[in-house]
Amino acid sequence: MAEQYQVSGSTAASISESIEAGVRRGDWVWGAALPPIRMLADQLHVSPATVSKAYQDLRQRGIVETSGRRGTRIRPRPPVAGPRAELRLPVPAGAVDLSSGDPDVRLLPALGPHLRALSDVVDPPYGYAAGAMPELIDAARPRLEADGVPVADAAITVTNGTLDAIERLLTTHLRPGDPVAVEDPGWANLLDLLAALGLTAVPVSVDDEGPLPDSLMAALTAGVRAAVITTRAQNPTGAAVTGERAAALREVLSSRADVLLIEDDHAAELSGVPVHCLIGATRSWAFIRSASKPFGPDLRIAVVAGDEATIARVAGRMRVGAGWVSTVLQRLLLRLWQDGDVTAQIAEAGRSYDRRRHALREALTSRGVKAYGQTGINLWVRTPDETRLVTALRDAGYAVAPGSLFRIDAPPGVRITVSPLDDAAIEPLAESVAAAAYPPGVSIPGR
Repeated sequence: MAEQYQVSGSTAASISESIEAGVRRGDWVWGAALPPIRMLADQLHVSPATVSKAYQDLRQRGIVETSGRRGTRIRPRPPVAGPRAELRLPVPAGAVDLSSGDPDVRLLPALGPHLRALSDVVDPPYGYAAGAMPELIDAARPRLEADGVPVADAAITVTNGTLDAIERLLTTHLRPGDPVAVEDPGWANLLDLLAALGLTAVPVSVDDEGPLPDSLMAALTAGVRAAVITTRAQNPTGAAVTGERAAALREVLSSRADVLLIEDDHAAELSGVPVHCLIGATRSWAFIRSASKPFGPDLRIAVVAGDEATIARVAGRMRVGAGWVSTVLQRLLLRLWQDGDVTAQIAEAGRSYDRRRHALREALTSRGVKAYGQTGINLWVRTPDETRLVTALRDAGYAVAPGSLFRIDAPPGVRITVSPLDDAAIEPLAESVAAAAYPPGVSIPGR
């Protein structure tokens, strides 16, 4: 139990509230172990069943997780607002922040000119039944089809970003407790969302070409109700589904056509490889393309294509909640799509990320460090001890994201975001990573 905080309560609800309050105040840090059920029951003079129910409530709300012999522990980034709700450590003064996963702000298109132009528009304002703008949907369809996404007969809507789309898709198809196949290592925000929704994450192993078919088959056999797969620029590994891998995954998914398939085109227009979709392998499906990576994190809008029933559920759920995505944002995205200069700028940004990511991966490989990253803005670096690597790099002036944010069963690693790196910074960083990953006395694989 945390030394600075004692659990109180005589009912399951009050015990749960006591622990949640401690998490909110920061008394319980990420990874802190809760007392064993019988020990806490004795301390509070309640039955073990009461404590067990309190822990179950915390687990269903994504505040704690149970991992076998490690017991019940506070989850990374639990869905409780407070001073320690964010796992990512503060970046030391003067250090290079390679932990954020954010795009390079120097490569984002300027929004000011387009916002000023929108302010002069005198079209009638949309009312409370705005929904998705038809002109944006009309523009989205050929853009997706030009990239090889077969949406000619699909329904399309818009949401407030990728995570908003995934949440609406899962809540309209699944119920708390249902298992969901997710990539491992995978997107930290998705793992947090599943925990908050009371859904169970079932890990699917990933290599440079995307999810492994045998691992996905194992998840399907385990009874998952949905599968979330990243088509390109997978976060954190940079994996991209190839044509051959897509065919194998479609064959696997066809054995469970009742599964909800969610495809996330993570970096969208920034990705330098073709899209190889899995559309058609299941009856219910959705393909999500967010504007955040190419156009900036503040542009919280994503285009979601899917079968008619699935998109109708998403749009219907939005109507009884947020209502719609701001038509200002929808108009802004449409203007950005129609601006040839912006299109050229996004293409150049993608090439810049490719150049920096490829250079860092090659520099690490030449030093015996295994790194993954085919597309996007991140590299995944394998290491025997991620805690030691994160700490050593902080001492060397670099902040990277610990792999524990992204892993379920996958081996240790760290995520390095290339966005802040200039070309001249590649070699010094690679040297620091190699020295931290394999200090004197630790053998380098293959040498």
